[in-house]
This record gives sequence, structure tokens and C-alpha cells, in this order.
Amino acid sequence: MAKKIPMRQCVGCGEMKSKKEMMRVLRCGDGSIVLDVTGRKNGRGAYLCRNRDCLAKAIKSKGLDRSFKMSIPREIYENLEKEFEEGGYAEQTE
Repeated sequence: MAKKIPMRQCVGCGEMKSKKEMMRVLRCGDGSIVLDVTGRKNGRGAYLCRNRDCLAKAIKSKGLDRSFKMSIPREIYENLEKEFEEGGYAEQTE
């Protein structure tokens, strides 16, 4: 029997992809929002495709705000963009 592949929905584009293809954004217990590179940290998670376009769509449509049920300040989005680029996820899709 084949092993089941966990699927997650991108909060930017809405596509379902395997969990390994996605990047996890995490809301910690103290209310901070960070990128979870390992995918194993405790907290509420939301998933994004590994490209800048989906991050931009999530910002525009307030996808992360809805997922975390809270208003996310602009500074946090800017920090996510920086972490996104530093993590090597900044490739553009054609």
C-alpha cells in the first residue's frame, strides 16, 4: 500500500501541494509570526508556495490574517519577505 502524502493549501494562490513543497509560516504562543523552516515547531501554521508571487498574493488577499484570525502588522510582512529571500525561496515563477 502506498504511503499517503500530506497535502496543504497555499494561503496565497489556493493550490493544494505536498507539504514538503510548501513553506510554513508559524504563529507562536506569544503572538509572533515567523518562518518555520523545519516544519516541526509548535504553534498555528499556514502554508505558502516557495515563491515570492504567493507571498505577495497572501499579503494582498490577507490570507495570513484569515489563517491566524488576527490582524498582522506590515512590519511582520516585511520581516517575512526578508526571511523568504534569505532562505532562498525568492525565485519567481513564470
